[in-house]
Amino acid sequence: MPKLQGFDFWRTTLKGARYVVAPMVDQSELAWRMLSRRHGAHLCYTPMLHAQVFVRDSNYRKENLYNDVCPEDRPLIAQFCANDPEVFVQAALLAQDYCDAIDLNIGCPQMIAKRGHYGAFLQDEWDLLHKMITVGNERLSVPITCKIRVFSEIDKTVKYAKMLEKAGCQMLTVHGRTKEQKGPLTGVASWEHIKAVRKAVSIPVLANGNIQYLSDVDRCIQETGVLGVMSAEGHLHNPALFEGRNPPVWEMAEEYLEIVRLYPCSLSYIRAHLFKMWHHTLHVYQGLRDELAKVKTIAGVEEVNRELKKRCQEEMANQVEGEKPKGGLPFPHWICQPYVRPGPKKLPVENGDRSTEAKTCSKRALEDEEGNPEFLSKNKLKKKARNPHKNFDLAQKPKYAKCEQCGNPKGNKCVFSLCRGCCKKKAFKETADCPGHGLLFKTKFEKSLKWKHAENEGMMNGDKAGGHIQTDSITAQLNGTESGNVV
Repeated sequence: MPKLQGFDFWRTTLKGARYVVAPMVDQSELAWRMLSRRHGAHLCYTPMLHAQVFVRDSNYRKENLYNDVCPEDRPLIAQFCANDPEVFVQAALLAQDYCDAIDLNIGCPQMIAKRGHYGAFLQDEWDLLHKMITVGNERLSVPITCKIRVFSEIDKTVKYAKMLEKAGCQMLTVHGRTKEQKGPLTGVASWEHIKAVRKAVSIPVLANGNIQYLSDVDRCIQETGVLGVMSAEGHLHNPALFEGRNPPVWEMAEEYLEIVRLYPCSLSYIRAHLFKMWHHTLHVYQGLRDELAKVKTIAGVEEVNRELKKRCQEEMANQVEGEKPKGGLPFPHWICQPYVRPGPKKLPVENGDRSTEAKTCSKRALEDEEGNPEFLSKNKLKKKARNPHKNFDLAQKPKYAKCEQCGNPKGNKCVFSLCRGCCKKKAFKETADCPGHGLLFKTKFEKSLKWKHAENEGMMNGDKAGGHIQTDSITAQLNGTESGNVV
């Protein structure tokens, strides 16, 4: 059967998906996908998978895709981050039998993507992206899709989208923010960019950005003309977003935990989801935040949820009719609702200098964070409490040279200047030694040759010795026979 493309792929394989749950690192696992599908999602993605790790690590493949096979978890798109065409295709070939399409992540704006050289930090390398998609489209049995961020200029964004379409991309998800729009600088996504891309290409387009309620979904589709809408943050805070409902937070938590019993996942994933759903409530009952952080089992999480439910219901019973929700929220804090990320703070005006009023501060400077314990993050403060002598000063930490092939720290004594994994492959292929990594393929091979040579010589000497013994035995028998006859 020929591979479906473009609108045929969207209509037939994806069943005309309109409501889509975004791929999220450690947040779009099978249990969350099943909860999402129960509450209106038409299409889900796997968490973002690292192509290179997926190729080399069978456990990673099992944990993130192979063990999650579920007939109800379809349609499903597996998303990969990659920066090498061959590695991307190898990973996709290993995954294609477990999903309906392969998505190339060209939209991740996080620092880890910058360090790993993938995601939105590839959006200026058009030749590389073109090759990755072209090779993938030629060799895979499932379609290639892409998730991108926009450039500041609409014209450049349109050219970018057309290039991806020409390379073989069969569906495009456009996040209407630039790679610089993240954290405190997130701001509003530009639907104008998305609309321009949708008009310019001849493949299905999905929109991402500014989706907090079902009304936003309908408005986005109407204004941009896209076929469907993807949600990440809004959906994490309210898994019933695509149903147009705002249920109590404990209700969604109970249902999610029931699904986790059927499709187990890491406790860290569970905590992360509940921190999102309970975001507003945990500002009121801060002690429960600490309780959730301490629990070690699902049963413990369920107990925290029961306590949260009890407190919220008591507060509901004492609520004055007509009283407005506190904190400027549209609903009481125990109702699933979006979290609006605050913008950057303004610096105070000093010495009457009004120019400083326009300046904004984003993340704290790295040197301040590392050099002053007052600026350490909560996680680092916890580590400091466990180990008072722990040092977070980057200037005093050893600098690691990178492996020439994969970018991981290389072995200090490696003769090939590679990490252990790459060194092992090279040493095995070339039958070489690397004492730095304790790899002795050449030495063992030479020893095996010597052993075989010695064994062959022993066999030859044994044959000669056996021949002499046999001759002497025959002579003795002949002599004995002759003697016997004489007697």
